[in-house]
Amino acid sequence: MTTTDSTNSTPTSPTAPARTPAVFIGHGSPMNTLEHNRYTQAWHDFGKSISKPKAILAISAHWYTRGTAVTAMARPKTIHDFGGFPDELFAVQYPAVGNPELAAMVAEFVKPTRVVQDQAWGLDHGTWSVLNHMYPDADVPVVQLSIDATMKADEHVQLGAALAPLREQGVLIVGSGNVVHNLSRIQWGSAEGAFDWAEEFDEHARTIMTERPQDIAGISSQRQYRLAAPTLEHLFRSTTSLVLQQPQMGSQKFSSPATRWVRCP
Repeated sequence: MTTTDSTNSTPTSPTAPARTPAVFIGHGSPMNTLEHNRYTQAWHDFGKSISKPKAILAISAHWYTRGTAVTAMARPKTIHDFGGFPDELFAVQYPAVGNPELAAMVAEFVKPTRVVQDQAWGLDHGTWSVLNHMYPDADVPVVQLSIDATMKADEHVQLGAALAPLREQGVLIVGSGNVVHNLSRIQWGSAEGAFDWAEEFDEHARTIMTERPQDIAGISSQRQYRLAAPTLEHLFRSTTSLVLQQPQMGSQKFSSPATRWVRCP
């Protein structure tokens, strides 16, 4: 198996030192766990396109806390943090093991920010709905990082930058949220359509993510920001995960209408 350096498309040996990607994924509805569509196929294909990581650090929009925490247990539970869905979805289990050593590394790398070594949470649907397609055998250890609701956008940027060295140690960093997340404006009967304001904001965010991710904290100046992201937790996943990209490295881009990716080589 060979891998491809996205800056020059030259095959490289799988034994060569490689920087593990950092990606942001719009996870959409929890029902994507059970469905096969173009979005879930893209997640599956991405998992197949890279060498299997040693571990995954997942940053989900659905663990919103005061202060920063990381799952530090050996066997995180599968959390069904939603309601009103079929029993089949509540029956889903994602039995990936945890990685207490990685949890401790996260706390060390982001000092002086205090990180609670959590033993109570687990993997919520922002994490397992995506990983169920990327790594359906649940054979990669997973640690989940919370979102500190008290942090400002630039502090999330700093946190993401502090985590960058994990990529040198085989850790895949997955931010899971949505660029546009205004449930009050959804037209449920139009699965493929989008409002002009949503597409405008999505394209603006995509440009920042793929060209200058270090500037993601300034996205609040975009004119559709308040309408597209009235609550910030889903968008902050892009802030933390995509700042890990360093522009001078180049990037490989993946996109679909509901999924925006940046893969850092």
